[in-house]
Amino acid sequence: MVKHENGRSDRSPAEVYEAFFVPALFQQWGARVAAEAGITSGQRVLDVACGTGVLACAAAERAGPEAEVVGLDANAEMLAVARRKSASIEWLEGRAEALPFPDGSFDAVVSQFGFMFFDDRPAALREMCRVLRPGGNLAVAVCDGLEHSPGYAALAELLQRLFGDQVANAFRAPFVLGDERLLLALCSEAGITDAKVMRHEGTVRFPSIDALISTERACVWTLGGMLDEGQFARLRQEAEPALRGFAAADGSVAFAMPALVITAHKGDSVECGWVA
Repeated sequence: MVKHENGRSDRSPAEVYEAFFVPALFQQWGARVAAEAGITSGQRVLDVACGTGVLACAAAERAGPEAEVVGLDANAEMLAVARRKSASIEWLEGRAEALPFPDGSFDAVVSQFGFMFFDDRPAALREMCRVLRPGGNLAVAVCDGLEHSPGYAALAELLQRLFGDQVANAFRAPFVLGDERLLLALCSEAGITDAKVMRHEGTVRFPSIDALISTERACVWTLGGMLDEGQFARLRQEAEPALRGFAAADGSVAFAMPALVITAHKGDSVECGWVA
């Protein structure tokens, strides 16, 4: 368990993600990624690295009551939170690099903001290809490069100045795939030769600078466990002037955080032959 914002409440990392990161960053993307996958009524859809179920729920809403939606994640705590959202979605524990489904099981495979953390990214893409039916669609969203998210870039610079490479690089980790050429190279390695990558604009919103810093510190995927109490106090103090330019008169914080979305359409062959 973790304490969030001065010990106000005890929450698991997955609960912190759902309570704070989802409304601040990720909720806006579910319907957009589902649309990029061209999900239609009654389809069978797989959400890989589903987390707490933002995209899976958006896919289920788009596909309607006759659809079958499966959310898969390697983190049992994230799935526990997801199960509270929908009993109609099948929630399974598993890894993207070894999807526990037969070939050609799904009409659409989607994933948002998990691909950056996969152990073997080409293998994960090959698996997504394998479980897609001929004619099926793929849509995978990742964070764009840090240079396109000015608030997070400023925070990364602050972490670098205060704590050095280890902490700053941990924070930068979600942005490492923010390069169209790199994503296309990964697709090519996986046998997806005609994928497209498009930038989509998004916005980060937190009620305050302190809420942003406290949430980032609680995140096990970036800063969680890396800062002691003294370091955290120093970060909170230094963050106010460093991020003031992104704060509105009421203290709320907003800045751009675009995403890159890979899309591809599986051809008629059951092999990994694709056309965009």
